[in-house]
Amino acid sequence: MGEFSRPASSKQINSLRLLAVLFFAISCVFAFIATVVEDVFFLRLATEAMIFGGLALSVDLLLGITGLLPLGQALFFGFGAYAAALILKNWTVSIWLVLLACMLSSALVGLVAGLIAIRSKGVYFALISFGLAQVVSKIVFNTVELGASDGIIGVPNAQILPGLSSGQPTVFFLFALMFIALVYSLLNYLMKTPYGRQLIAIKANEHRVAFLGFNTWRFKLSAFVLAASIAGTSGALYPMLRGFVSPELMFFQVSGNAIINVIVGGTGTLIGPLYGSALLTGLRSVVGSFTPHHQLVIGVLFMIVVILFPRGIIGYLAPMLDRRCQKGQGTVQQEARGG
Repeated sequence: MGEFSRPASSKQINSLRLLAVLFFAISCVFAFIATVVEDVFFLRLATEAMIFGGLALSVDLLLGITGLLPLGQALFFGFGAYAAALILKNWTVSIWLVLLACMLSSALVGLVAGLIAIRSKGVYFALISFGLAQVVSKIVFNTVELGASDGIIGVPNAQILPGLSSGQPTVFFLFALMFIALVYSLLNYLMKTPYGRQLIAIKANEHRVAFLGFNTWRFKLSAFVLAASIAGTSGALYPMLRGFVSPELMFFQVSGNAIINVIVGGTGTLIGPLYGSALLTGLRSVVGSFTPHHQLVIGVLFMIVVILFPRGIIGYLAPMLDRRCQKGQGTVQQEARGG
């Protein structure tokens, strides 16, 4: 079924695992340094990068693994953010109950949207997913009970454990990091199972998979629901960080930024979207402090990456690490023979 249907080599898997460990290790070191110097701004910025990294992971599951282009993934991210804000203001401040409720409700919304969108393929699927997000965002934008264009403000902090809340920058960053690590580990495990192999095969050649007797529609629908649940749960963390939500979280710009994060980081690598989210979130903040035209810089960077590194940053680094490992092993073996 093509190159995507073959299992990845152990060396390539090891290189991606190494890059994943490096990412989470750097994140922990960053948290320690930022806490010592009491830099709240960058801690919150890094937390935002993690949150949007969860959205990027959901996009990579559809785009990089299953071969579906989701132009409306912000629908589920925004839904999770609004659901969390309403629950925190009117029901409970327990972060565990909030995340559980948002995960299940986002999966349900994803099931409904998937039943509509998955029946289409290619550009038609992309347009339908985009249209669904546009319709829901306009409804939210015009609903007074949801704050209309102003959104919901004054969202209280969520309680993680007694004495620990989302209002503590270091604590919440580490919680977001733990959440992202859990989501990444889950997806990484799924890709090694027969279910994950089926998704990869569907991207490579859907007709051949169907010819072998598999119901590709069910596999794509399940991936769509899983991606919606991940995006919704990630979105639930947003009001805990910023204290408000707005209809803009459902706009196309959020979906577009997530797709850019995936492509820049490395489509289909899973860890690439996290690198892309961290890089571009930081870049937007730094460039945005100098010029209001930061989107122009992001666009130029995106074109450079697409032209020079079509597989993304991690898609370029992983094979390079493989070659270095092979060269190092070859040198060791030659020295052993010479000895």
